[in-house]
Amino acid sequence: MSNESETGQIEYAIESDLTVDEFIGVLKASTLSERRPVDDHACVAGMIERADLIVTARAGGSLVGVARSVTDFHYCCYLSDLAVDERYQKRGIGKRLVDETRARLGPRCTLILLSAPAAIEYYPRLGFERHPQAWILEPGKHTR
Repeated sequence: MSNESETGQIEYAIESDLTVDEFIGVLKASTLSERRPVDDHACVAGMIERADLIVTARAGGSLVGVARSVTDFHYCCYLSDLAVDERYQKRGIGKRLVDETRARLGPRCTLILLSAPAAIEYYPRLGFERHPQAWILEPGKHTR
């Protein structure tokens, strides 16, 4: 049985009505759930509701990939989640999700992300450059 739709096509779309269960499903199938609050339905719902851009990849109607971003569309775009079901990886779906995201951004807009540890070698292959000046303030920590 093939993992792709009957025509072998992956369909890409902008989806503002992605369901929480579908999103959690692809996070789990991609292993990104290890770093996402998939057991907190309200938090995941907020992640979807407050996203500015969600690009999906579907095979035969089933969600197999998603790129979720927070952006002003002009200056910067934070690619919060790039998840592709493990069964569909190494087929260019992640690259296409990034390309589809980029296509919706203005010409001066910088795409920014924090890599999952397992994907550190993936992003340079897409043309991303490591940025040594990035900083994070973890939940529960406060400014001094």
